[in-house]
Amino acid sequence: MPQELLLQVSPEIAANDLLLKNYLSKQIKVSVNEIQHVSILKRSVDARQKAIKINLKVVIYFKGEPFQEQKIQLPDYGNVATAQEVIVVGAGPAGLFAALQLIELGLKPIVIERGKDVRGRRRDLKAINVDHLVNEDSNYCFGEGGAGTYSDGKLYTRSKKRGDVTRVLELFVAFGASADILIEAHPHIGTNKLPQIIQDIREKIIECGGQVLFETRLTDILIKNNEVQGIVTQKGDTILANKLILATGHSARDIFELLDRKKIFIEAKPFALGVRAEHPQSLIDSIQYSCDYRGDYLPPAPYSIVKQVGGRGMYSFCMCPGGVIAPCATSPGEVVTNGWSPSKRDQATANSGIVIELQLEDFKPFAKFGALAGMEFQKSIEQRAWHLAGESQKVPAQRMIDFTQNRVSSDIPKTSYVPGTTSVEMGQVFPGFLTQILREGFTEFGKSMRGYLTNEAILHAPESRTSSPVRIPRDPLTYEHVQIKGLYPCGEGAGYAGGIISAAIDGEKCALMIKECIGN
Repeated sequence: MPQELLLQVSPEIAANDLLLKNYLSKQIKVSVNEIQHVSILKRSVDARQKAIKINLKVVIYFKGEPFQEQKIQLPDYGNVATAQEVIVVGAGPAGLFAALQLIELGLKPIVIERGKDVRGRRRDLKAINVDHLVNEDSNYCFGEGGAGTYSDGKLYTRSKKRGDVTRVLELFVAFGASADILIEAHPHIGTNKLPQIIQDIREKIIECGGQVLFETRLTDILIKNNEVQGIVTQKGDTILANKLILATGHSARDIFELLDRKKIFIEAKPFALGVRAEHPQSLIDSIQYSCDYRGDYLPPAPYSIVKQVGGRGMYSFCMCPGGVIAPCATSPGEVVTNGWSPSKRDQATANSGIVIELQLEDFKPFAKFGALAGMEFQKSIEQRAWHLAGESQKVPAQRMIDFTQNRVSSDIPKTSYVPGTTSVEMGQVFPGFLTQILREGFTEFGKSMRGYLTNEAILHAPESRTSSPVRIPRDPLTYEHVQIKGLYPCGEGAGYAGGIISAAIDGEKCALMIKECIGN
C-alpha cells in the first residue's frame, strides 16, 4: 500500500524527481524500479542551519499499486438566473467567493464593482505609474479582483481558525492556479497570473446566471424600518434586493462616509502603519541562507520579523521576495505604497512593509470625525507624504541608516518604485512617536538579521493600507449588521479579514448565513 513519509532533503534533491526517487529508495530500502510515483503533499524551506534543507511530506506509490493524478474539479454550479437575488458590492476575493458560494446554494448574485475588469485596469495602473494620474475608481485597490490582483496574490493566512483554507485553495486550482499552491508552506499565485484566474471566476458567475456590473459604484443603500431594500448606483440606477453583502475593501472611504452619514453604526478600528523597505534580493538571500549565492534550487528568501518597541508591535508585513513596490493611492493628493511579486519572484529586489501597531488613542487629534478618526489619521499621513515628495506620485524615500540617524540621504538610487522617489527626512511624514519607534525598531531588526540595517536598503513612505481603519459591526452568529437587517458586512473593508484567503472565506461564510436566513 502507499507509504507516507516526512523527510528533509537538499534543495537539489527536492527539485528533481529522479534524485528524489533514488533518495527514497535508499531510505526505505527498496529498488528504485519498485517506486512507481512520488506525490509531494507539503513543501517548506528549513534555513535554520547552515546546510539548508527542504522539508517534504510525500506519499510513495509502489509498482502495481493503482495511482491516478487527481484533477480538482469545480463544484456543480447550477443555473440561478431566476433564483432569489443577493446584491454583492465589491468584486475582490470576498465578493467573488461570496458570489460563487451563493450560486452553489441556489441564489443569484448581482455583483457590482466600482472599478474596471482585470484587463481594463491595466491602463489605469500605467497612468498612475507613468503619468502620476490617479483614477479614483480604477487603481491598484479598486477593480475586478480587488487589491490582491495587481498587488501580489499571496495566499497564506496567519489565522487557521477562520475557515476551510484548503477549500479556497482548491477552488483557485480548479480555476487555473498551479497545484503547487496546495503544497507550498507559503502559497503564491503572482500578479502576472492572477488576472486570468479572476476573469475565469467572473465568466463562471455569468455563465451560471449571475450578474457582474463593472464601473458601477454604490452611492446609497435603501433602508426601510432598519431593513435593506436595495441600493442606488452613481448612474442613478436602483437595484432592489433585501440581502446585501458589503465587500468593498479596506480603502473604500466613500462607503465608510456613506454609512456614517446614514447613521449606520460603524466604529474606529486600530490598524498598522509604517514604511515599505526595499533591499537587494541577493542581500536578503545572503542573510537568510548564510551564503554568497543561493544557487539554482532555492527560492528567493523571504523574511519575517516581529519586535516589541516602545510597548508596541513593529513587524514585517506583506513581504515580497523578488518583488517590486507599487503606487496604491486611491485619490489624487495622496501617496500610498504596497508591494507585489510576479509568480517566479525573479526581480532583483525584495521589499516588505515594516509597520507599527496603532492604538485608538493615537487618533485623538481626529476625534471630531468620530468613527472615521482612524481613517482621517491615515489620510493625513498620505497627504503629507504627497506634499513632501513634490505633489506627484513620487514617494518620500530615505536610506535606512540615514533614517535611524535623522540624516537626509544625499542621494537615492533608482528603486523598483516606478513613479520615482524624493529624498526626504522620513520623520517629517509621521507623528513623532511613530518616527521614534521606527528608528529604534530598525536598529533592533539589524540585531536580529545581521546585515539588514544598511544604507543599501531604501525606505519608501507610507505603507498605510495594511487593514481597514473602520469596523462595521455584525452579529457573530448571523453575520448581519447589528442594526440593519439584510446587511452583511464582509471581508477586509468591514474589519473581518486580512488577505485574499481570509477575505474569500469570509465571503463564503456570509453567503452561507444568507442561505440559512432565507431557508430552503
